[in-house]
Amino acid sequence: MLARANTPPSAQRWTNKCRLDSCSVWFSGRAYVRAHGRKQNYGEMCYHDNSLVSASLEALIQHLVPTVDYYPDRSYVFTFLLSSRLFLHPYELMTRVCHLCVEQQRSGDALLDKIRFREVAPKLVQLLTEWTETFPYDFRDERMMRCLNDMTQHVARGDEYSWRAMQQMTQRLIKRLSALGQYEEAVSALSAVAMERPASLKGRQAAGQRGDVMSACDDPFVLAQQLTHIELDRLSFIGPEEFIQTFAMKDPLENHKGFFRKRKTSNLEAYINWFNRLSYLVATEICMPVKKKQRARIIEFFIDVAQECFNIGNFNSLMAIITGMNMSPVARLRKTWSKVNTDKFEILEHQMDPSSNFTNYRTALRGATQRSETAHSSQEKIVIPFFSLLIKDIYFLNEGCASKLTNGHINFEKLWELAKQVSEFLVWRQVICPFDRDRRILQYLVTTPVFTEDELHLASYESEGPENNMEKDSRRSLRWVHARSKPSNHCNKNI
Repeated sequence: MLARANTPPSAQRWTNKCRLDSCSVWFSGRAYVRAHGRKQNYGEMCYHDNSLVSASLEALIQHLVPTVDYYPDRSYVFTFLLSSRLFLHPYELMTRVCHLCVEQQRSGDALLDKIRFREVAPKLVQLLTEWTETFPYDFRDERMMRCLNDMTQHVARGDEYSWRAMQQMTQRLIKRLSALGQYEEAVSALSAVAMERPASLKGRQAAGQRGDVMSACDDPFVLAQQLTHIELDRLSFIGPEEFIQTFAMKDPLENHKGFFRKRKTSNLEAYINWFNRLSYLVATEICMPVKKKQRARIIEFFIDVAQECFNIGNFNSLMAIITGMNMSPVARLRKTWSKVNTDKFEILEHQMDPSSNFTNYRTALRGATQRSETAHSSQEKIVIPFFSLLIKDIYFLNEGCASKLTNGHINFEKLWELAKQVSEFLVWRQVICPFDRDRRILQYLVTTPVFTEDELHLASYESEGPENNMEKDSRRSLRWVHARSKPSNHCNKNI
């Protein structure tokens, strides 16, 4: 199955906001920043209650540049590298940072310049290491790699130790990007397998030939474990910058429209597609059986799987299962549902109730997070959030707060909050799944064809006939469409 990505150490080091000693201070022009012992030569920076709240873009870039006696706080490095792409291309940022780092060591004396650069080189390597470990996907851009190689050559002329560190860093980066490429190829291949084996519409003979999920795994706990493997595998390949790039097109600079048009969010989108696939798989498994008793048995099985997902802390699979069971083709099977004890299902629905902005779920998520922080076992560390809601929260944080203030400053308070939410995700992403893999079950979950929405409705009508004229018209229309369609078009694309 899919190989798991490693979590960069820098993701684990995300700390509180940068702090200063004074309570509320404006720094502008060449004002001296006491907390870091360095001069601020670009624009101005505003601090309130000891925390950076706004600054010009030039000042923020300069604040990222290390010197002989200064290195930016790691929380600042993560925050600015994450959200700077709202204002300029990562390649432009890297070019400017490297240029400033080199230029500010120039004194006009070649020997002195070499000595000064040798002193600052380890800190430049440290900054680039944090960048390549936390945001490696930025370096899929050939210009980023060229810039990195240029800096490696520049460092080689002044400091052999730093040059070796740059080489090792580049090797780790290439390995990470290679793993990403293999992962994307694997996801594509799995999708192709499912598309090559389209599910036949329900019939007694077809249903018997296809088998069902319980023929692959009849233990709810084991199936929940395998779902958790898939979730954590796919989470591990989502880059933190993908959250920002989902809305990076909202306010691009005019000369960077081309970059923002190419939103690099493929791994995030693939994970959302997995949620959709699981929902449709659940609905397909329920609508497929001919006999009402078997459909009820499948429903009860998935309720138990959902309960185990909740116990594990796998809220994404839990919500996908609930979503599948609430799809209209499943929900309308009244005779089937009458044979099911729904007490546990109603409790689970209550936990994931969207009312009051998912307050019940958020309470459960906080509990799982606290359990993870004090965990005594690998299983207790697992926290897999309801991913669509996480994206929604980040989206509305971006939409609800201006990126720039009226004075032209970057609203860094907003950037702190974005970084806080994304860094929490990085902590969840780093957990290694402790359960044994069952390749046969995993293969079933990711490659078994699922019905399209129209096929689900038609299968539902064949299980329990239409109850009114509208449903009769719908079935008639669906039968006509199905009769004219080709089998190769029947498979749902949410793989």
